[in-house]
Amino acid sequence: MSNKISLLILFGGMSSEHEVSCASAASVLKHINSEKYDIKTIGITKEGNWLLTDSPAVDIENGTWTANEANKTAFIAPDHSTKGILVKQEYDTFDKIGIDVVFPILHGKNGEDGTMQGLLQISGIPFVGSDATASAASMDKAITKAIIDQSNVVNQAKCIVIDRKTYEKDPKNEVIAMFDYFECQLPLFVKPANAGSSVGISKVKEADDLPKAIEKALLEDEKVLIQEAIVGREIEVAVLGNEDPEASCIGEIFAANEFYDYEAKYQNAESKTGIVFDLDEAKEQEIKEAAIKVYETMGCKGLSRVDFFLKESGKVVFNEINTLPGFTNISMYPKLWEASGLPYDRLIDRLIELAMEEN
Repeated sequence: MSNKISLLILFGGMSSEHEVSCASAASVLKHINSEKYDIKTIGITKEGNWLLTDSPAVDIENGTWTANEANKTAFIAPDHSTKGILVKQEYDTFDKIGIDVVFPILHGKNGEDGTMQGLLQISGIPFVGSDATASAASMDKAITKAIIDQSNVVNQAKCIVIDRKTYEKDPKNEVIAMFDYFECQLPLFVKPANAGSSVGISKVKEADDLPKAIEKALLEDEKVLIQEAIVGREIEVAVLGNEDPEASCIGEIFAANEFYDYEAKYQNAESKTGIVFDLDEAKEQEIKEAAIKVYETMGCKGLSRVDFFLKESGKVVFNEINTLPGFTNISMYPKLWEASGLPYDRLIDRLIELAMEEN
């Protein structure tokens, strides 16, 4: 009888970050210790179909896994008695496969926004990452800003939130009110409240460009965040843990584009990331403590990446938190932990351990 942990990896999903999710899952599969885990993989297509697949990592990364003739319809059973997946067989019968723990490598909507986490909580299967409430609140930038503002644990950029209905009633006056709020100071960043990987974000440097930027963000979500541009270094901290979370060393982004948008992050080889070595010990500790405070305030578990701006004055300004950061070969989260002494394969082990601790 196998002593391996039965692990289900979920990837893909119905979001604008489908390809990133596939790349993250492929990277995890390449690094995971297969001697410790009995691995099952379910890919969710862009259309929302769930397929149990034995496709190799290379096919998952390049998207050809969907054409695998051996794929079978499968899904997580939402009842505690099953604690596993149901796999469709001939004549509409189903086989049950027990699962010990799930790693939902799903970025964006329907993946890290609390929807999948809610299903997993109902199923009773332990899973990597935060619960439905923390995932939903952290995914929604407007809610995150409100919670952090009320908790007063860290500095934030000045921002306002507008919803589609309000904006479309009177766009001209809404734009005027936005400029009044920011005292006509440009540039401004316009972001969908619910989207990851910098999808739908614009940097507005001319007043006439603000409506177009808002329309772009509204393609991704019903709420839009308008935020002052902070001049400073873009830095990131990886956080790991449940009750006593730890912070990694500090990383920095050097975007090839004017800001770290989707193209700069995943398609432009000129974008660079690196480990920060030039901060004094006190400032480094301040940033790490701020990351942990944000993580705990948002109620996160397992993992998150917390992003800040570091101004020339030394002021640390919180930007956003990501409860399911990328795991691709260029992603900062595993890179930061590797630089902190925790290699990729051991990081995967630790995340699974943390998931099973919670149950």
